[in-house]
Amino acid sequence: MSGSTPFKMRLVHLDLKGAPPKVSYLSEIFPLFRGLGANGLLIEYEDMFPYEGSLRLLRAKYAYSPSEIKEILHLAGLNELEVIPLVQTFGHMEFVLKHAAFAHLREVGPFPCTLNPHEAESLALVGAMIDQVLELHPGARWLHVGCDEVYYLGEGEASRRWLQQEQNSTGKLCLSHMRAVASHMQTRRPSVTPLVWDDMLRDLPEDQLAASGVPQLVEPVLWDYAADLDVHGKVLLMQKYWRCGFSRLWAASAFKGATGPSQAVPPIKHHLRNHVQWLQVAGSRPTDSLQGIILTGWQRYDHFSVLCELLPAGVPSLAACLQLLLHGGFDGDAKAKVENLLGISNLEMMDPVRQAPCSPPHPISPLPVLLSPSPACGDSCSQQGFLQGGGRLFPWQQHPCPCHTSQPPSAQLCGRAAGGQHPHGCLGSPRHTRMWICPRYITGWFSPYHRRRKLIHPVMVQHIQPAALSLLAQWSTLVQELEVALQLAFYPDAVEEWLEENVHPSLQRLRALLQDLSEVATPPPPPTSPGRDAAQDP
Repeated sequence: MSGSTPFKMRLVHLDLKGAPPKVSYLSEIFPLFRGLGANGLLIEYEDMFPYEGSLRLLRAKYAYSPSEIKEILHLAGLNELEVIPLVQTFGHMEFVLKHAAFAHLREVGPFPCTLNPHEAESLALVGAMIDQVLELHPGARWLHVGCDEVYYLGEGEASRRWLQQEQNSTGKLCLSHMRAVASHMQTRRPSVTPLVWDDMLRDLPEDQLAASGVPQLVEPVLWDYAADLDVHGKVLLMQKYWRCGFSRLWAASAFKGATGPSQAVPPIKHHLRNHVQWLQVAGSRPTDSLQGIILTGWQRYDHFSVLCELLPAGVPSLAACLQLLLHGGFDGDAKAKVENLLGISNLEMMDPVRQAPCSPPHPISPLPVLLSPSPACGDSCSQQGFLQGGGRLFPWQQHPCPCHTSQPPSAQLCGRAAGGQHPHGCLGSPRHTRMWICPRYITGWFSPYHRRRKLIHPVMVQHIQPAALSLLAQWSTLVQELEVALQLAFYPDAVEEWLEENVHPSLQRLRALLQDLSEVATPPPPPTSPGRDAAQDP
């Protein structure tokens, strides 16, 4: 399958800190991962791992059970996907340090992101986490221990005292903790090699890094998700790491979750360019200079941030990026392969956040999770994007017709006037004929000023109200279908969060608009003058 790709291992990252998929959904999607060209998984469990004993409080409400972990590993094995678990052990420890029982182990008291490396209890904590994860992953060859973005390191009280001593530095402190974690793993499971994200190593002096002993214990993962990745700079960084004594290096790209904390649909062109740059990095060195590449798919920027693109929304981007790695570029053949594997007629390559000529200046992100087409849509939608045997799950592409639009109600209110063409270009049957309101009707005749004072030209009610009522009816039905579809893949808390963040605000604004319209459209009759008989009016 790998052909001439320089990456013999191609791992899909599953970030379970937000919207973790149900195991039943993973059983549907793992065959697709393999068919697209992946041969491994990096599973970042966070609070979805079934920790036991004193660590049990780390479990999320819907954490996987031990039997479900075994089922995930079994499903991965059936699809020839090697699993590398990831356990954060230094930075991004919010899911641990948010708990009162572990708050005393924070590097800086108010901030739950970074572990205090001076406390013996800190190493005991992450050691216990590692031990439990490895126990349920008996065949693992690598374990990723995180260690990225160790914010505020050196700012804790114990660190400040330590840094006052001669020759001590935050770099030395960071390397000391990495070495302690890796040594714990070497003692417990010498056959398992630790991986670490490389950002805390990049700027360290070569002599300090080489003398630390860390290069003999871990393998760094060089991560960069930019579309304009500095190829020459990455090559120089790889050379530095080799001179310091690291035997193997890894790369990490992104197929989603790297272009904004509230991004709804991945910008595929951005991610393709990122992978093109990584191919250039790999191609500038001898074959097998990089052990593999991890295609990261972040679900949250950190434990407390909002959800970014859901996994189903990221599948087209993942498919394109994997095929680019296998083909050495994303030409017509690679695009056709993606479309064939996903069962779609055309892979949408445009930026998903688009503006029509009369769109508002700040459009709301489009809905990333899409539903199967209604039979009434007929063949005009050309939607066939289901996994084999998985028709109850989401298709992987946007529906071009208004009945399954990817835009929220407020964005649809800014489309074309009645009878015009929808921005996605779907015309035809009466079902596809919708009323679209140019925003000038609202901004010009029913602005916040007008709404507060209940002022409107009566004719504008006729322009706005029928279309808004129709839109609300369509969207109410769509949201019901969407919630049912989401529940097939995700647990109730993720469904609730995603709808509340991405759907409910738009519906609330639409309902508020209709409420204001109804009040202004039926004004009370003007009061008669006190003491005057209405019959006396001329």
